Amino acid sequence: MTDPRDHDWPVIESVTAYETGWYTGGYDLVEQPDGSTKRYYWAELPPAAVVVAVVDDRVLFVEQFRPTIRETQLELPAGIVEDGESFTTAAARELEEETGFAPDSTALLQEFPTCTGLLRHRRGIVFAEGLTPGARELDSNEFLTVRTVPVSEALDVARTPPTNDATIEGILLAHEEGLL
Repeated sequence: MTDPRDHDWPVIESVTAYETGWYTGGYDLVEQPDGSTKRYYWAELPPAAVVVAVVDDRVLFVEQFRPTIRETQLELPAGIVEDGESFTTAAARELEEETGFAPDSTALLQEFPTCTGLLRHRRGIVFAEGLTPGARELDSNEFLTVRTVPVSEALDVARTPPTNDATIEGILLAHEEGLL
């Protein structure tokens, strides 16, 4: 059998089945290493920035209901990276829009693709500090409550259901970097 690493996985056909204002979905018909073909379905989303922000020895979280899973989540502030923005610029903008705090500095901790079996989506985890109160500007579909958690409890809170991947990743990365 051919080693999958030695096969270039040619795309025979790429089909966009639908487009929404939020994401695009479709499939690629791909030749597999054994010569057979298979449709690999995907959803493509714009990149997103997730923000680990600390103010007064507390981590900022936002609490919001997620209709897709029908649960209220305590999660890190996050949002889409607009065209021409870096992860750090988007993180600073999203942080202020969602929490009302503007950071003096931001640092990209990690950038990576997520859910690679299904999504075409990149995520950047950004650390923000030196927060100054500003003005919240929530989008029409954002109904967020700002919550803070002591830095010493952030890892336990992030790992307590209901939680999500971005929150766990962000807190773990910041913790590993010695920032929490």
